[in-house]
Amino acid sequence: MNGANERFDFTDAVPPLEELGAVHFIAIGGAGMSGVARVMLARGCRVSGSDAKESPVLAALQAEGATVHVGHAESHLDGVQTVVISSAIRENNIELSAARARGLRVLHRSQALASTMAGSRRVAVAGANGKTTTTSMLTVALQHCGIDPSFAAGGELAKHGTNAHWGTGDVFVAEADESDGSFLVYRPEVGVVTNVQPDHLDFYGTFERVQEAYAAFAASIEPDGLLVACHDDAGSRSLAEEARASGARVLTYGFSTDADVVLRDEVSRGLMSRVTVTGPDGTDRALRINIPGRHNLLNAAAAYTVAVEGLAQEPTRVLDGLFGFTGTRRRFELKGSAAGVTVVDDYAHNPGKVAAVVSTAAALVGDRGRLVVVFQPHLYSRTRDFAAAFAQALVPADVVLLMEIYGAREDPVPGVSSALVADALTALDASADVRVVPSWSAVADTVAELVAEGDLVLTVGAGDVTMIGPEILRALGRP
Repeated sequence: MNGANERFDFTDAVPPLEELGAVHFIAIGGAGMSGVARVMLARGCRVSGSDAKESPVLAALQAEGATVHVGHAESHLDGVQTVVISSAIRENNIELSAARARGLRVLHRSQALASTMAGSRRVAVAGANGKTTTTSMLTVALQHCGIDPSFAAGGELAKHGTNAHWGTGDVFVAEADESDGSFLVYRPEVGVVTNVQPDHLDFYGTFERVQEAYAAFAASIEPDGLLVACHDDAGSRSLAEEARASGARVLTYGFSTDADVVLRDEVSRGLMSRVTVTGPDGTDRALRINIPGRHNLLNAAAAYTVAVEGLAQEPTRVLDGLFGFTGTRRRFELKGSAAGVTVVDDYAHNPGKVAAVVSTAAALVGDRGRLVVVFQPHLYSRTRDFAAAFAQALVPADVVLLMEIYGAREDPVPGVSSALVADALTALDASADVRVVPSWSAVADTVAELVAEGDLVLTVGAGDVTMIGPEILRALGRP
C-alpha cells in the first residue's frame, strides 16, 4: 500500500511481440484482458485463456480464434511460452503457480498490450474518471477522419460491439489504468489526464502517492510528445503546470477561460449537449455530442484536443465524428423502458464518477418523476475510505437503494458494509429515502414496487449490479 508494484516493474522495456510465442491469459474474459487478447489474435499470435465461468466474451474470443477453457488447470499451460495476468490474479492461482514453477514469462496485461503497440503512434488516456469514454470518443473521431486506429478500451463501443481492434492506421489509442501503476508502461506520444483524484488508496496509500504516479506518467510521455490535461480538475491542472514548467509541451482544456482549449455556452436538450469550443488558434467551433452530462463534454473536449492538436486531424471532421459517437457500454447505457419507467445502467464506482452520473440523471428526469438509484459499492477498502463522499454523490437522488459491497479482488473487512454509506447519507439529510437491500435477488422486485410512471431508475457500480436492469424491466412487465 505504497504505490509500488512489487510484482512488475512497469518502467522496464517490454519484450517484442514476436518473442512472446504462445500466450495464455488467466481470466481472459475480463474487460481489460479480453481486449489485449483480441489485439494479439489480430496480430497473428497463438492465444489461449481460462476463466471461472462461461460468458459471451469467451464465446466471442473462441470465434475469433482463441482456445478457451472454463475453469483453471495446470494442463492449460502445455505448449505456452508467455502467461498474461492482471493485478487481480493472486499468486496462489493454480495456473500462475504452475507458470512460475515452469519458468514461463509472466506479463501484466498492460505489458502485453504495450508489446502489441510497438511501432504505432501511441495515445494513452489516463484519469480517475472518464478515460473509457474519452478513449472511445477519440477512437470514433479518428475513424471518421478516415484513420483506422487500433484501440483498447475498458468498455465496448456501442456502435462497434467490441472493446479492442487492430487497425490499419498508425495510431493506437489505449485506456491507461492507474489503479496498479501499470499506466507507466506505454510511453505514449500523446498522454491524456482527465483528472487526478484520491482513488485506489488500497494500492497507493495516500493521495500524495497518487499524484506522484501521475507525475511519473506525464514524465513517461515521449520527449517531443504532448500532455493533454483537464484544466477544470485541480489535480490535473497542477500536473499540467508542473509538466509545462519542466519544458514539456502541454495543452489544457475546460470551461475555465484560462484553459488552452476553452468550452463555453453550454446547452443541453434531452440526451444531446452542445458547447462552443475555442482552440489555441482562437477559432470558435460547435462541439455537439449525443450523450448527456457536462463531464462528457469535457471528455469530448479531451478527444478533440488530442485529435486536432496532437494528431493534426481536420477539426470539422473530428467534430462530426464526436457528434456521431453513440456511447460506450455501461456508460449511461439505456437498458429500456416499461410501465413508463426508464432504466439506465452505469459503471461508475468512485465518488467522482457516481456524482457525475447521478447529477446528470437528476437533471434529465427533472420534475417529470423521481430518480431512483440502485448503487452497489465496489471494494471494501474504497467503501471504507469514501463512504461520506459516496453519500454526498448520491444526494441528488430521490430514492437510494444500496446493495451489499461487491468485493471483487478483496476479502470482506469487518465492520465495512453498505450501511456506512447509508449512515453517511442520513447524516447529510435526515429525510433521505435510503434503503439497504442486502439480497441481490430482492432488488428488482423492491424497485418495481416503489417506482411509478415518469421515474428514472439508475443502476450504478462496477460489479454484477449491471444485471439488475433487465430484472427490473421484467418485474415491471416487459417481456
